[in-house]
Amino acid sequence: MERVQHLKIPLEEIKSGTNNFSDQNLIARGGFGNVYIGKLTISGHQNTVAVKRLDRTHGQGVHEFLMEIQMLTCYKHENLITLVGFCEESGEYILVYEHAKHGSLDKYLSDDTLSWVQRLKISVGAARGFNYLHNDVGPQHRVLHRDIKSSNILLNENWEAKVSDFGLSKIGPSNVEFTFLVTRACGTFGYIDPQYRKTGILTKESDVYSFGVVLFEILCGRLALVNKYQDERRFLDSLAPRACEQHSLDEITLPSIRHDMKESSFNIYSMVAYQCLKENRVERPTMAWIVEKLEEALKLQVSCMTKITTVT
Repeated sequence: MERVQHLKIPLEEIKSGTNNFSDQNLIARGGFGNVYIGKLTISGHQNTVAVKRLDRTHGQGVHEFLMEIQMLTCYKHENLITLVGFCEESGEYILVYEHAKHGSLDKYLSDDTLSWVQRLKISVGAARGFNYLHNDVGPQHRVLHRDIKSSNILLNENWEAKVSDFGLSKIGPSNVEFTFLVTRACGTFGYIDPQYRKTGILTKESDVYSFGVVLFEILCGRLALVNKYQDERRFLDSLAPRACEQHSLDEITLPSIRHDMKESSFNIYSMVAYQCLKENRVERPTMAWIVEKLEEALKLQVSCMTKITTVT
């Protein structure tokens, strides 16, 4: 904490910038607590920020607060959210981030205005962020996010993906073929790797599984868990792979984007998502491979649209 004292923001400044945590400034609720939009003067410039205020009744606490600071001050990437500062004062634990104008991805899954190309770009951006955590943070270690879900992928004004919420993250060695940590299984129901839930053994492939669920959310336009269903449609991580195996994925793909898809782009994207959800961890791909294939799916889709525009 001594190393990051320059990021401390006085509580009074945060209160003033959020109208004393006014309900009118409330933009989200999460496991850590409420999130407020605010205005803060930083380095002489007024910035719009997102202010996350710890609410201990939600189950998270000081450990998650400190982990978030550690992660976002040590690791920087264009597809990770930026930590602007923090406050630890008068019993308050507050994190201040860059403001992602469009909020979290989960709000747009079923939005007909979010095109297939936009969805592909968001998928690629998020995958690059997770690949950085797994492979590029340093020569001797990697970061396992442990809570990958669509609500933890934020979207800025340009609809670019920003990975957020590192409170549950773990750091493990990377100079071995298989990184694993024995830890109490946690995360969000509907996204958790079944092997992690059964054994308590966390691996980078556990993150891959969760990201596969997010990819199917983006494709199908729905959340991983939908309580209104009481049949096989309730859990996307079992519904979508079964649809792939039965060649019926078209039936659960979001209709508004299906007619715009180039078949090769759709096939590669759905193949990646399907591979991520393999029950056997050894059969799941790496984040680097996922980035490569999603970039290929995007390139194919964009090239198809360019040809159509040229012909027209």
